[in-house]
Amino acid sequence: MKKLLVLFLVVSSAISFGQETVVLRLNYKKGDVFKVNMAMSQEMGTEMSMGMNMDMDINVIDATEDTNTSEMRITKMTMDMLQGGNVMSFDSTKSDEELDPMALMMKTQMAPMLQAVLTAKANNLGEVLEVTAEPNVPGMDEFANQTNVVYPKEALKVGSTWSFQKDEKGMILDFMYKVTSILKDKVDLEITGKSSGLATGDITGTMVVDRKSGVPLSSLIEMGLSIDGQEMNSKVTMTMTKL
Repeated sequence: MKKLLVLFLVVSSAISFGQETVVLRLNYKKGDVFKVNMAMSQEMGTEMSMGMNMDMDINVIDATEDTNTSEMRITKMTMDMLQGGNVMSFDSTKSDEELDPMALMMKTQMAPMLQAVLTAKANNLGEVLEVTAEPNVPGMDEFANQTNVVYPKEALKVGSTWSFQKDEKGMILDFMYKVTSILKDKVDLEITGKSSGLATGDITGTMVVDRKSGVPLSSLIEMGLSIDGQEMNSKVTMTMTKL
């Protein structure tokens, strides 16, 4: 009996000390450059759907131990929309001669966003502290925090969870993150949550984080929402690659 107790204590100790922990922080360096691709799709029944794909360049222009400042530019945007039986498409890489009248109108509307430079200052947890856009384009600041994650201060292990709330113009998104694995070079997260306010529903998804730099390498977020009695499904995927 005594031997069994000793063996139990030894095994328990090994398991306890064997649980690897990680502290997630955004460890940007001045001069770092990233390419971000974001794809979003929304469907509301058979009458309305939208797909958008966007490429962005992020250039870290200043970085300290606690904060970082980066410049963001949209380099490419494509959009396909179906509404009321009408199909609309837009591609920022096409010339005016290649666009139909509807696409030309969309190009005029999107031009300020494509020309703008967004400067964002954030802390090493991922909290955005300051945002400016030049020229000042309404709504452009929303692109400053599209990773949908703010890291906790404490160390994490497999099974650890933390929460983060985000207000998207009256739609309150409550995210819950759970660490599913900690590897040598990355940390895998499971995302669940709820939406309330203007739209109600459930959130599910996954995220892969670079262990050393804290950069979200990829993410998938799906939302099943109800808006004024209408059901809408939304899917957002993102990849972030260091150049």
